[in-house]
Amino acid sequence: MMTAPQARPAVPPVTAAASAPEPAPLLDVRGLTISYGNARGTLRAASDVGFAIRPGEVMGLVGESGSGKSTIAMAILDLLGGGGRVESGEILFDGTDLRRLSAPERRALRGDRIAAVFQDPFTSLNPALTVGRQIAEPLIQHKGFSPRQAAARVQDLLSEVGIRDPRRVAAAYPHELSGGMQQRALIATALGCEPKLLILDEPTTALDVTVEARIIDLLAKLCDSHRLSALFVSHNLGIVNRICQTVTVLYGGLVVETGPTGRVLSRPAHPYSKGLVAALPRITAGRRHRLPSIPGTVAKLSGPPAACVFAPRCPFAEEACRSRPQAMLTDAAGDGVRCWKADALAGIPWPDEDAGIARDPKKAQPRSAPLVEVDHLRKIYGANRSILPWLRRAGTVAVEDVSFTVGRGEVVGVVGESGSGKSTIGRALLALTEPSAGTVLFDGADLTRRVRQGDQDLRRRAQLVFQNSAASLNPRKTVGDAMDRPLVLAGRADAEERRKTVAGLLTRVGLPSAYADRYPHELSGGERQRVNIARALATDPDFVVCDEAVSALDVSVQANILNLLAELRDEMGLSYLFITHDIAVVSHIADRVLVVYGGTICEEGPTGRVLRPPYHPYTEALLSAVPRLAEDGQETPRILLEDAAPTPGGQGCAFAARCPRKLGAVCDEQAPPVHRTDDGHRIACHIPLATLAERAAVFPELAGDAPH
Repeated sequence: MMTAPQARPAVPPVTAAASAPEPAPLLDVRGLTISYGNARGTLRAASDVGFAIRPGEVMGLVGESGSGKSTIAMAILDLLGGGGRVESGEILFDGTDLRRLSAPERRALRGDRIAAVFQDPFTSLNPALTVGRQIAEPLIQHKGFSPRQAAARVQDLLSEVGIRDPRRVAAAYPHELSGGMQQRALIATALGCEPKLLILDEPTTALDVTVEARIIDLLAKLCDSHRLSALFVSHNLGIVNRICQTVTVLYGGLVVETGPTGRVLSRPAHPYSKGLVAALPRITAGRRHRLPSIPGTVAKLSGPPAACVFAPRCPFAEEACRSRPQAMLTDAAGDGVRCWKADALAGIPWPDEDAGIARDPKKAQPRSAPLVEVDHLRKIYGANRSILPWLRRAGTVAVEDVSFTVGRGEVVGVVGESGSGKSTIGRALLALTEPSAGTVLFDGADLTRRVRQGDQDLRRRAQLVFQNSAASLNPRKTVGDAMDRPLVLAGRADAEERRKTVAGLLTRVGLPSAYADRYPHELSGGERQRVNIARALATDPDFVVCDEAVSALDVSVQANILNLLAELRDEMGLSYLFITHDIAVVSHIADRVLVVYGGTICEEGPTGRVLRPPYHPYTEALLSAVPRLAEDGQETPRILLEDAAPTPGGQGCAFAARCPRKLGAVCDEQAPPVHRTDDGHRIACHIPLATLAERAAVFPELAGDAPH
């Protein structure tokens, strides 16, 4: 039974049964309250937050955007900025309250005993300085190294984080490195002064799933070998499950649950934790119509909560939840939950929105009448066929001999790492980039030629939804103005008719029509993405390219957007090309999947078939890298691919340089044959299909008989 705590509820108490006293926390946050002030008033970003991290422990801090995760991390680092203010509480590091130190003393700690790795390596590294110089800076600043000593230490650090050629990388500029290499450089910078605590703020969000797997394994290994403590801020529960021993769940600036990672993610006690776990897309054998989702947006407080902050979004809420604030309750093991109904809700899952809902099969039309036909598509960037030999450039092959179709009412997923050619394929299908060779037919017409001739109807029928919802909208224009523009371009002359159309489109994507008068910064990330979808629908399209349209969203917002896209497909008969590196998302929404590497399609087939063996070796590596919640607590062994440039346009297999199952010279010298099965599954690989079929399933629950 849960009881009200006497002190610091998030810190597990020492019990008499312990064989030895537990070590004192390295980081002990007590009653931390943080607010931001602006012209409209005060926003409370954190309220009475408490948790502790012991030596050698990695704690996950999870929750949606706006829940206060990054604010707490920035408060520990003393990087809140001018608008943020710590109103009360203590931040004890190694027994010392950081708030009682002077600004120079706190600055001396940061980068030395407390280090950080942030989300985006592209913005964290100075593009004007070499990587080695940036890694050396804290060594010179905090440890008094000479430049020569620092240079030698830099190479040791780069080797420690798995970089094979540290001398070359140290001399390189950030733009010369891949995203994974840049993030390794940031980790090397953080480790340089041998800190006791790492603050990891979404350190893998900007990375591909394969790079992400390598970085997470590296961080776990370094934390273990250096006995580092870490605060891992993330909204990715699968990653938290991999690396964290304990987890603290935040909502509306409050700690709503804390405990061991395995218990919190497998048997969540707070309704919000249940909703987060349920909304996580899973790779499953059968298609779902809807993902479980959390309605509404994160609560924003101006002061102490007068009731349960999650009650407006909670399917289990009662009148008592709406009339009194909730206290943090702890059990004998030290697990905490801020919900008076936790015991009664034990074992009760988040409501299943898919129950009793079946997808209307009439919307998907036979593939015998494809809407989009791509035939031998090739795209080369930067080529120069000058008559002067010294000015000729072969260019960079982005897409090489790609052919596929998209049926009416069909969703085709495109998966692969950054640089694989996914976005180039999507842009070619919208005539935003002109193919170097091959054709793209849209409803039987040559798309490139018709658009070049000024056929605006084809433009109207094919639209695009980008990844970055904020950058896709003009901050100086209202939502209504942004949505009005495509209607004007489509020839809608009547202003009143356009206003009604905008209001109807907003309603269709689940937003109030009054949002037409708001500016983008007044909307949440999920709301802005709904506006982008509504704008894409303004011209009544038949085909929509979604280019990483949900990759930057929280898991709960992502579930809402995926549900919306599925509903629109069924209502309007839309076709989608869904570009992503998240295979779990593809398994939920796509009818067929294209696995792209080095500008070529290495595997294609119905979603259910691609997810079970036989696999292309690249598909197998992608699947093994998918972060997930293992109910039995055991992680599937991962295939960690090394950094190597693909070889599109070459004679052999583009994946040969990284393939863990490479047969030999044949893979380098000859194009792989394409194995085809009766159910439309095709794999381009030198390994015989029967041998590929013998491979154990990455997801055993999806394993089935191999095709013949």
